[in-house]
Amino acid sequence: MAKFYTTNASSRQHNLDKMKTLGFYAGLSPVRAKPTGFTVKGFVLWDRSSPQLEHVWYNPDIMEDRTISPEAQTAEKAQEASLRPKDWEGYAGQAQVKQTIQILIEAANQRNEALDHILLYGPPGLGKTTLANIIAHRMGVNLKITSGPAIERAGDLAAILTNLRQGDLLFIDEIHRLGRAVEEVLYPAMEDFALDIVIGKGPSARSIRLKLPKFTTLGATTRLDLLASPLRDRFGAIFRLEFYKPEELQQIVTRSAAILNVPIEADGALEIARRSRGTARIANRLLKRARDFAQVRADGIITKTVAQEALSLLNVDPLGLDDLDRKVLHSIIQKFGGGPVGLETIAASIGEEANTIMDVVEPYLLQLGFLDRTSRGRVATPHAYDHLGLAAPGRPEQPSLF
Repeated sequence: MAKFYTTNASSRQHNLDKMKTLGFYAGLSPVRAKPTGFTVKGFVLWDRSSPQLEHVWYNPDIMEDRTISPEAQTAEKAQEASLRPKDWEGYAGQAQVKQTIQILIEAANQRNEALDHILLYGPPGLGKTTLANIIAHRMGVNLKITSGPAIERAGDLAAILTNLRQGDLLFIDEIHRLGRAVEEVLYPAMEDFALDIVIGKGPSARSIRLKLPKFTTLGATTRLDLLASPLRDRFGAIFRLEFYKPEELQQIVTRSAAILNVPIEADGALEIARRSRGTARIANRLLKRARDFAQVRADGIITKTVAQEALSLLNVDPLGLDDLDRKVLHSIIQKFGGGPVGLETIAASIGEEANTIMDVVEPYLLQLGFLDRTSRGRVATPHAYDHLGLAAPGRPEQPSLF
């Protein structure tokens, strides 16, 4: 927890600018409820009674606005909705999940029942919200969208539940971030379709159970391990979304280009797909940047050469690595002889937070086989040396026992 104290407007603004640059957001304590008497302004929670004092803390969950970040950036959220397919025909990839959900929907429609509760988990940017929209469309019901951090109190969830209609789909994104008190309200709602309300206080308090229409909860999370076991057990179907193959991402890029009226060749779409780290959201983002480059530096058509030049200008290499990824690998190899080296040491050597490296950089490097996690620290693999064009050191032979 870091605290910043300022005594005048100029120094306060200086600190706020610095905090924004470092990725800070503000509040009095790391809880979701906003204290009475405070209002949110930008990154800072201001105390109206004492405007010269602000408290801030660093949020390790905030991912940098990198070009290849799978998190949705603020400026692209509105346009991202227009690129989402509305039906199965436009949904590429996730074949097994898609087929299973189609069976669940058809069976529920034949019985004229609400769909069973569904939980989707996996890395960000793989289409969990898109699936929620398609499921609601195929079921012919209303879709209510909210998120775990947005439901701060049990009363907030109760208000949402009492406004649902028969068969409606309640989509809760980042469901693992629900508070424990909120989860307790959700348990009977999912299992018994009932809402327990306590009226009054003390000896005169009494409990009332309100019946709810049968609805479907569709939860989405990037951290299944943080989901409470009683909540996880109440989902009838749990699906993991996998990273997309380049051929599947090529279909997504081609479809998005048609919606955006961007001329693109098949080789150009495949080149963008290969550099998208297996994530649909990144593929759409790189398509937009390639579109800008083709409009200004080329004839407006995204060819393979145009895509390569555009993405190289963004420092995204053929495997989708950016400057931060390469900086971590270079640090391990050139400064520490390829490892093993501790996470904190790597972070200090490149001026980044350890959480950023562990949560943002490492997963993809591990997936590519460029990095090994050992009990002694991180070790760069021969694949990392080959990709960076460096000579791998010879590994010492295992001594013989004889």
